[in-house]
Amino acid sequence: MSAEEHDVTFESADAGASQTFPMQCSALRKNGHVVIKNRPCKIIDMSTSKTGKHGHAKVHLIATDIFTGKKLEDLSPLHPQHGRSPREPQGLDITEDGFMSLMTDSGDTKDDVKVPDNEVGEKINQMFTVEEKECNIVVLTAMGEEAAMECKEAPKA
Repeated sequence: MSAEEHDVTFESADAGASQTFPMQCSALRKNGHVVIKNRPCKIIDMSTSKTGKHGHAKVHLIATDIFTGKKLEDLSPLHPQHGRSPREPQGLDITEDGFMSLMTDSGDTKDDVKVPDNEVGEKINQMFTVEEKECNIVVLTAMGEEAAMECKEAPKA
């Protein structure tokens, strides 16, 4: 074997740690968050059935995907909840291709969150571009995806 055959570049290396954690269904609540069909969702309705001839009580969850708004359902005796992380970096700029330049808590810039094509995106454009206000953008991160969920006027220093 030549040395060239062993020259390999790895794009990422992680331990495969899960971005979710298991949780008992009894701890889930309406407006809480859960993973259904590998999508991070917000619970909009839930009901439980009593034990019957098939053995275990089940929980019927109706939820909406937090990124797409698509409605999903699940019937399960146990379901994991996903870890989610809302942050509010300050908006610095909006690029011509529709991405925001945001300042993180550590002072670094983040340039990979797109202005959404919905009411939140309209509010971001209105406050930042038209009204020229300093804004904080609520960015929700879940299961490796990010989306701007809200725009707030930055508190005056």
